Amino acid sequence: MLVLNADFRPLSYYPLSLWSWQDAIKAVFLDRVNIVAHYEKAVRSPSFEMQIPSVVSLKSFVKPTTHPAFTRFNVFLRDRFNCQYCGSPDDLTFDHIIPRSKGGQTTWENVVAACSPCNLKKGNLTPQQAKMFPKQTPYAPTVHQLHRNGRLFPPNYLHDSWLDYLYWDTELDP
Repeated sequence: MLVLNADFRPLSYYPLSLWSWQDAIKAVFLDRVNIVAHYEKAVRSPSFEMQIPSVVSLKSFVKPTTHPAFTRFNVFLRDRFNCQYCGSPDDLTFDHIIPRSKGGQTTWENVVAACSPCNLKKGNLTPQQAKMFPKQTPYAPTVHQLHRNGRLFPPNYLHDSWLDYLYWDTELDP
């Protein structure tokens, strides 16, 4: 079930803000959400029946974070799930541009997505020593940039009732 903020935008695109039907029904009874759309299925008890919500919006606006957490997943998302040395989408790890053994920090500006073969080839060398340079200079992304990149990778399944609230645009600038 899709969860929208009070402004009817998804809380997040990647991962898409989804709740289980049980959490949605609990939120309805706690008066924390408005039901926007339903599935055709219902849940029943001996004295009650309710259609399962497919889209809900929060009653209170949740201010989106402006600084995304530094996580392996967010590094991959920033780098669009491609090795920054050869472009491969397979077997991704993350690589410290300046190796930790040479004082490199684990920061947005020093870590890139790298496939395992490139990471092993570079080892604990600097880019100059290895003659391997990332395709883009690593940077600390904004939440907006991560959401934009996330929209390039729509989930395998999107229920029809969600489509009016999602904006999957595969024509975004690289």
